[in-house]
Amino acid sequence: QVQLVESGGGLVQTGGSLRLSCTASKDTVSNYRMGWFRQAPGNEREFLSTIDWSGGSTDYADSVKGRFTISRDNAKNTVYLQMNSLKPEDTAVYYCAAGYSLSGRRTFHYDYWGQGTQVTVSS
Repeated sequence: QVQLVESGGGLVQTGGSLRLSCTASKDTVSNYRMGWFRQAPGNEREFLSTIDWSGGSTDYADSVKGRFTISRDNAKNTVYLQMNSLKPEDTAVYYCAAGYSLSGRRTFHYDYWGQGTQVTVSS
């Protein structure tokens, strides 16, 4: 069973950038499809991006396409989410997830979740 720990969240101004990291323990991320989601207060958990085990296939939600980039370094057992041109509506708790599914846009595609990291974008 893998345990996931997110880091890199914080407070940033509109237009700024952050890079989130998700590091796995007790297993290796290369075994899994990895995804990033976010959840704002009162909202459902929202899909952002996913990457397959090799890093050769990625997918993005329309809301972040062109601004966010997912990547993975299996040697470091870490997945990243580079977030540029941040907007106040990007404010949320960001979660990484790991799963075995061939697909990755829905929460049920994932078996393991991190505790989340807060991202706040000020206007």
